[in-house]
Amino acid sequence: MRIGDLAAASGLTTKTIRFYEQADLLPAPPRTPGGYRDYPDQTTARLGFIRDAQGAGLTLAEIRSILALRDGGQAPCAHVTALLDQRLADIERRLAELTKTQEVLRGLARRAAATDPATCTEDEICTILTPPGTSHK
Repeated sequence: MRIGDLAAASGLTTKTIRFYEQADLLPAPPRTPGGYRDYPDQTTARLGFIRDAQGAGLTLAEIRSILALRDGGQAPCAHVTALLDQRLADIERRLAELTKTQEVLRGLARRAAATDPATCTEDEICTILTPPGTSHK
């Protein structure tokens, strides 16, 4: 299958397919006598897997490691499970950090709403961001 046909079948661009090939996510396909790439039919399924794995938040390096296991004849299920567990833990950690940041920003927004700019002095850069009783002199 030529790259244009593969792009149409997979919903990806030819540029993306070439990038995946250069990134070692796709094996180099055989070439036709005219020098065109001739991708095997199963490449469409592999591209679908890559898209699905990216949708799950996996990096290209992680996807490459999964494909290497499968290409080596091993079922990558345990490896995928570990990657997903790690990704989930990362997301939960980031959510906790974002929740803390959200709380801080809400408090600052309340302080900003209650701040009268006429009471600001030149001694302080911004009383909204500087907690009361704190001086940076």
